[in-house]
Amino acid sequence: MHVLSVSSLKGGVGKTTVTLGLASAAFSRGLRTLVCDLDPQSDVSTGMDVNTAGKLNIADVLTSPKEKTVRQAIAPSGWSKVHPGTIDVLLGSPSAINFDGPHPSVRDVWKLEEALAMLESEYDLVLIDCAPSLNALTRTSWAASDRVAVVTEPGLFSVAAADRALRAIEEIRRGLSPRLQPLGIVVNRVRPQSIEHQFRIKELRDMFGPLVLEPQLPERTSLQQAQGAAKPLHVWPGESAQELAGEFDMLLDRVMRSGRIPDPSDTK
Repeated sequence: MHVLSVSSLKGGVGKTTVTLGLASAAFSRGLRTLVCDLDPQSDVSTGMDVNTAGKLNIADVLTSPKEKTVRQAIAPSGWSKVHPGTIDVLLGSPSAINFDGPHPSVRDVWKLEEALAMLESEYDLVLIDCAPSLNALTRTSWAASDRVAVVTEPGLFSVAAADRALRAIEEIRRGLSPRLQPLGIVVNRVRPQSIEHQFRIKELRDMFGPLVLEPQLPERTSLQQAQGAAKPLHVWPGESAQELAGEFDMLLDRVMRSGRIPDPSDTK
C-alpha cells in the first residue's frame, strides 16, 4: 500500500481538485484506492458522493485509532456506481480542526499511520487530502505517507511556498519519518497562453529542476463541472475533460513508478 499526501501550505491552489483528479485516474486504472479527507473543509468527501449517515469520521479516528473506529469511518464512494472497483473515503469532518494545533505530541502525529497500518492489505493506493497549513494535521499526514505531492499555481508566491513545503518535508524526513520523500511539485491551474504563467513555471524549474512534475495541469472548467456533480473526471463527457483525464493519468504514472505500484492492467 503506497500512501501519497497531496499538500499545499497555501489555500486556494486547487489541492483538493488535484486529489480528486488523481483519485479518478486511480479508480479508472483499477487500483484499490482509499482517499483520506484530512482537510477540515471536507470537500473531498463531498466531491466523491459519499453517504455519511451512521458513519464516524477522521476526527473519531484521530481521537482513537482503533480498528473498529477506523472501519466505521470509511465509506464507499458513489463513484463506484459508474463502474466496478474499490474507491473508498475515510470521511472528513470540520471537527478535524481541533487536531490542528501548532505543537502536536509525538503520539498524536503517529495516529493516522497507526490507523492506515490496519488497512495495509486492502488498498493499493491511499491519497490524503491535507489541510492547507503546516500544523499538526499536515504533520500527521506526512508521518503516515511515503511521498508528498506539493500543489502550487504559477503565481508570484509559488516559488516561496513550494520551497517552504520542500524544506518542511525534509525536516519531517530527518526528524520523524525516514521513508518520506517529495514526489514533486504539481503546477496547477496553468493558462498556457499567459506569459506570466510561463515565466513562473520557468522560475520553478530553474529552482527545483526535475522536482517540477510533468504535465502541468491546465485550468479547465470541465474539472469543476465533474467535481460539482460529484462524478469522476474520467467519465465526464467532452474533449476538454478527456484531455485533462489523460494528464492526470500521466501524473498517476509518476506516482505508481515512485511507489512501485503494479498496474492492474498488466495482469489482465
